[in-house]
Amino acid sequence: MLILLPVALGLWFLGFFLWSRLCRCTWASAPGHPPSFSIIIPARNEEHNLPTLLRSLAAQPVKPHEILVVDDDSTDRTAELARQLGARVLPSQPLPDGWRGKTWACHQGAQAARGKLLLFLDADTWFEPDGLGKAISAYGGGALSIGPYHAVREPYEQLSMFFNLNMTVATVPHGLFGQMLLVDQESYRRVGGHEAVRGRILEHASLAARFRAAGLPARSVTGKGLFSFRMYPNGLRELIGGWTKGFASGAGQTARATMLLIIAWIVGLMLAPLVGLVTGDWLRWGAIYLLYAAQVSGFSRQVGAFRWFSALLYPLPLLFFFAVFAWSVAHSGRRVIWKGREIRAD
Repeated sequence: MLILLPVALGLWFLGFFLWSRLCRCTWASAPGHPPSFSIIIPARNEEHNLPTLLRSLAAQPVKPHEILVVDDDSTDRTAELARQLGARVLPSQPLPDGWRGKTWACHQGAQAARGKLLLFLDADTWFEPDGLGKAISAYGGGALSIGPYHAVREPYEQLSMFFNLNMTVATVPHGLFGQMLLVDQESYRRVGGHEAVRGRILEHASLAARFRAAGLPARSVTGKGLFSFRMYPNGLRELIGGWTKGFASGAGQTARATMLLIIAWIVGLMLAPLVGLVTGDWLRWGAIYLLYAAQVSGFSRQVGAFRWFSALLYPLPLLFFFAVFAWSVAHSGRRVIWKGREIRAD
């Protein structure tokens, strides 16, 4: 078993190469006269999330040309609250065959938008102070996406740690996140917009491929201190359902080299506790385990407010990751319920 010690250490060092893309970016100051931009927010039963986003937008020094909330057949006070907080509400037309609710809402918002740039935002996100202006100033053509920082508040949300880590590393720097997309009108039309990916749950991954195929840049960065979100705040069942509906498909679209690096690092994560349990040599393997725990702690805090004890006990969220990932693979292509609609999981 001693031969595995240098292997585990080598995989630990490999992790730093893989996760270097988690480093925070240096953001330029917001331009004095940014181009006109329209914010488009697809919303279905988002009365608890939407006010946080709209209030964060109202507090930004840089102001959009308009804020469009596309009300996707909500049964709560989503539309009412959106109007009260200054947004223009577009009632969604009936969902056509072959479309997802989100892609249909985004398409309708884009058709109605008048700004030179289109900024698509999920309703459960928000900008930190001056985050919007910095995002606009960072735009350089094509598509720009910012991976939101996960505001972890309840203990069960700590279980998302490896999902957030893998999602971020698999996306940055040449993919797109689903929670935010900034694009100019011409580039959006050139790749076919959301109509071209109308049937996809992971529409952002398909859009990134279309941008690259069209010779347009698709760029993403991490958003700690700039852009945040709260994932699945309504309990463990929602968290499992959310990750199940498309995570396996997203992993399948990850670049092969990146996927191999992720797998290698995860092998190292498993080696430390497993070999320690088998051999009882906790003097050596306990030290390796603590190295990995410290590494996980540093990495995870770049993508979310994950606590030190989650990193110290990282085999638990890692086992949860394996279980839900396997469940996602098993349900790929099957019908699942999400936000009150029956959809086919990617």
